[in-house]
Amino acid sequence: MKKRSETKRQLFHMFFGIFLVILLMYGFVDEQILFFLIVLGIIVSFASKKHKIPIIYWFLERFEREKDLGTFPGKGVIFYLIGVFLVVSFFSLEIALPAILILALGDSVSNMLGVRFGRVNHPFTDKKTLEGLLSGFFAGFLGALYFLPWPEAIMASSFAMLAEGIELKVGLEPVDDNIIIPLVAAISVSLFRYLI
Repeated sequence: MKKRSETKRQLFHMFFGIFLVILLMYGFVDEQILFFLIVLGIIVSFASKKHKIPIIYWFLERFEREKDLGTFPGKGVIFYLIGVFLVVSFFSLEIALPAILILALGDSVSNMLGVRFGRVNHPFTDKKTLEGLLSGFFAGFLGALYFLPWPEAIMASSFAMLAEGIELKVGLEPVDDNIIIPLVAAISVSLFRYLI
C-alpha cells in the first residue's frame, strides 16, 4: 500500500512539473505568479494543519507523505514551487525549463524505479539506489533533450541526479531535493556554456 501511494505521489510530481513547464513556455506563469503561489501555499499549509479544507484536504490525503500531513501539509508542492521559482528567477527559460523537466522526470522516475527495482546503494547515500540514479538520469536526460543539445542534457541530468543523493543541511534540516535538483541542473548547463 505504501509503495502504491508513493507511486501516485511521484506521478503527481511528474505531471505537475510538465504542467508548469507548459505554463512557463506559453507565458501563462512567470516568477511573480510562482512567488504568489508559494506564499499562498504556505498560508494554506498553516490553515490545513488546523482545518480540513475541502478540495485541498482531498489532494493532501492522496498525494502528501503521511509524515508531512500533520507537520507541514503541502511541503512537497511548496518546495517544488520554490525550486522552480529559483531557476526561473536566476536563469533564462532556455536553461530553466530543462532543469524543471529534470526535476519532474528524473526525480520521479528515480524514486519509482529505485524503490521497486533498486538493489545497489547510491554512491552518496544508502537511502537511494544506483538503479534509481541511472533511471532518473536517463529520464531527466530525455526531458532536457527537448530543450538542450545532447552534451548539455547529459551534463545537466547527470549532475542533478548525483546531487539528489547528497544530503545538504541548513542547520539540522535537510535541503529538499525539489530545490537542489533544478538548481544543480541549471548551474551545470550555465557552467558548461561558460567553459566551452
